[in-house]
Amino acid sequence: MNRDWIATARTLSEALPYMQRYTGAVVVVKFGGNAMGDDEAMAEFARDIVLMRQVGMNPVVVHGGGPMINDLLAKLGIKSDWVRGKRVTDKATVEVVEMVLSGLVNKRIVQAINDQGGRAVGISGKDDDLMVCEADDPELGFVGRPVEMNVQVLRDLYGAGIIPVVAPVATGMADNETFNVNGDTAAGAIAGALKADRLLLLTDVSGVKNASGDVMTQLTPEEVRDLTAEGVIAGGMIPKTETALKALADGVRAVVILDGRVRNACLLELFTDHGAGSLIRSTAPRVTPRGV
Repeated sequence: MNRDWIATARTLSEALPYMQRYTGAVVVVKFGGNAMGDDEAMAEFARDIVLMRQVGMNPVVVHGGGPMINDLLAKLGIKSDWVRGKRVTDKATVEVVEMVLSGLVNKRIVQAINDQGGRAVGISGKDDDLMVCEADDPELGFVGRPVEMNVQVLRDLYGAGIIPVVAPVATGMADNETFNVNGDTAAGAIAGALKADRLLLLTDVSGVKNASGDVMTQLTPEEVRDLTAEGVIAGGMIPKTETALKALADGVRAVVILDGRVRNACLLELFTDHGAGSLIRSTAPRVTPRGV
C-alpha cells in the first residue's frame, strides 16, 4: 500500500480530537501579505478555509490589500502624502482603497473559496453597518478606528453555512463617510465583537521572537507587554501584538500570530500539536485535546 496514503489516514485520525475541539468554534482569519498575489497560495489558503468549514468550524476571513492599492494609485497618478511614515488617506485615495479592497481583492478571495467547493460571500465593513469608524488621527484623513461593531450579519452568514469574506472598509458616524481600516485592526475588532474562539493573524514573519531571535510558541499578555517595554517586540510587530491584546481584552479566547508563508499554516495551527506561530492567551484552554 502507498505509504503516502497511510500517512494521510494517520494524519486525519490524529486530527480528530482537534476537530472535535473546534466544532462550532468561530475563527477569524486575517489574510494578507505575499500569498494574496500568488494564485497557487490563494488556492491553498481557500482550500484550508473550506476544510475548516467542512469540519464544523465557522471561519470568518478579513483581508488587507496594501500592495494592490499602491499599484492602482500609481496607475491613476494619485500621489500620496505621508505623516510619520503613514499614508495620508484623502478623499481620492479612499475611493481607490474602496475599489481595490471591496472590489478586486474581496471578490478574488470569494472566487478562490468558491472554486474549492465552499460557499463564500464578500462584504465590507459598510454592509449592515458592520463596522462604524471615527478618524484614528485627523492628520491621516480617512483612516478609521472602529467605534461601533454590528456583527449580526456575520452570524447570519455563517449560521447559514456561508463563509463571510470582509473587506476592511467602513462607514463613518456622519452620512456618506468612508474609512480605510488597517486589516489587522479590523480583524481584531470583528473577532472581539464575535467573542471568537481564535483570531489568526497571518503575516510574512514566523511569529513573535524573544531576545535571542527564537520564535515564542506561547505567550501571555504580560509577557507581550514586557517584551515590548524591553524593545524586543518592535517595528511592525507592535501593531499586531497590540491588536492581539485588545482582542483578548474584548473576549477572544486566544490570538495566534503565524507565518502565512508556511503551507497550510491555518491547519497546522488548529489541527496539530505543532502549531505554526505564536499563540497569545491569558489562561490555559478550557478544552484540551487528549494527550496534549
